[in-house]
This record gives sequence, C-alpha cells and structure tokens, in this order.
Amino acid sequence: MSAARAGAAPEAAPISRTGFLSSSVGKKVIMAVTGAVLCGYILGHMTGNLQAFLPNAEEALDHYGHFLHTMLHGTGIWIVRAVLLLCVGFHVWAFLTLTRQNMAARPQGYRQTAHQESTFASRSMKCTGPLILVFVVYHILHLTTGSVHPQFVEGRVYHNIVTGFQVTWVALFYVVAMAALAFHVWHGFWSMLQTVGASHPRYNPLRKTLAVLFTIAVCGGFAAVPLAVLAGVLR
Repeated sequence: MSAARAGAAPEAAPISRTGFLSSSVGKKVIMAVTGAVLCGYILGHMTGNLQAFLPNAEEALDHYGHFLHTMLHGTGIWIVRAVLLLCVGFHVWAFLTLTRQNMAARPQGYRQTAHQESTFASRSMKCTGPLILVFVVYHILHLTTGSVHPQFVEGRVYHNIVTGFQVTWVALFYVVAMAALAFHVWHGFWSMLQTVGASHPRYNPLRKTLAVLFTIAVCGGFAAVPLAVLAGVLR
C-alpha cells in the first residue's frame, strides 16, 4: 500500500522557529520602543534647557542641575543614564541588523535608484544617526563632565551653557547637530507610529502633523539656546 494515500491532505510546512528579536518585525518594534523612550527623554531635556529664558534663569538652571544629580539620593540620575544607554544600544543594534538584512535581501544594487516611496529624512538616517552619536559624546564631555570646556564650573549650569556657547564653532556645531536630529526624529517619530499600528489613510495626515510638531518643538527648543547666546540674548 502506498505511503501517501490518494486524496490525503499534504503535510504541513515546517513552522519557523525564528525568535521575535530575530525577525524584522521584532527589530522594528525594538526600534520603535527605544525610540519612544529616547524621544521622551529629549523632550524633557529640552524643556529643562528652556529655563535659560526665565527671568531668574541662572538660579533656575543651577537648581535644575542640582535636582538631577541629587534625586533618589544621587542614584536617580544613574538609573536614567543606564536606561538611556540600554535604549541607545538596542536602537543601534536593531538599525544595523535591519540594514544588513535589507542588504542581504538584495545584494546587487539597482542600476538606477528611484526614491518614490522614501523621503530625504529616511534616506539620511544612516548619516544622521552616527552624527547624533558623535554629538552626544561631545555634549557629555562638554557640558556634563566639562572635559572639553575650558571655563567649566561644577554645579553652575547657566554659566557653563553661556560660556560654552560663546565659542562660535561650538554653538554652530550644536545647531548642525540639531538639524540632523530633526531629520532623524521626524522620520523616527513617523515610523514609530506606523510600527505600533497607527497607519491608516484617514489618520496619516494627523500622524504627519504630530511628527512635524514634535520635531519643531524639540529641535527648535534645543537650537534656541546656542543661537540666543550667539545673538547676545543670553549672557
């Protein structure tokens, strides 16, 4: 008797054992979640920086810096730093592995590239990401540890900001970095909403508006401080 009976249902195809983190969907979710955490952080950080425009700016910013370093008896800031470091690590890992998967799927480049479905912001992610990482390292050395800030004084946040941005090239570097952040955040915010399922022809205009407003608010708020120092508004 034949092993395969006539009319018998074919055997089911083997079920893929690919883990969630190994799948492209899983990596996109990781990028979306870590991106959301990082967006929340930069929004809060930007809001704190805008205290530079208050009438009592020096007192407010110095008090803000003291609070950050003493919350939860000094352990709070290290918890925040650890969470941010993990988010950045997973965000970069997800991006690099997704990029490798996409390149492996089409190892030979197209003879003619057509950017019908992509935007400049999405195509520039591989450039803006590394630039933002370089900026973050410099920012820590400049205004957190003071290693590259000749006039840095521990605890005097307002003084460190003003004297730091009075160096023209430093202020302009911050502004350029904020431009890169704007492209990165705009595309990232848009993609994050798409990943979590907020993609529908009816809601896409709202999604685009939210991405633009968030980008303008955050990056414009960050850039306002060094520009105000250069213009002599903050001194």
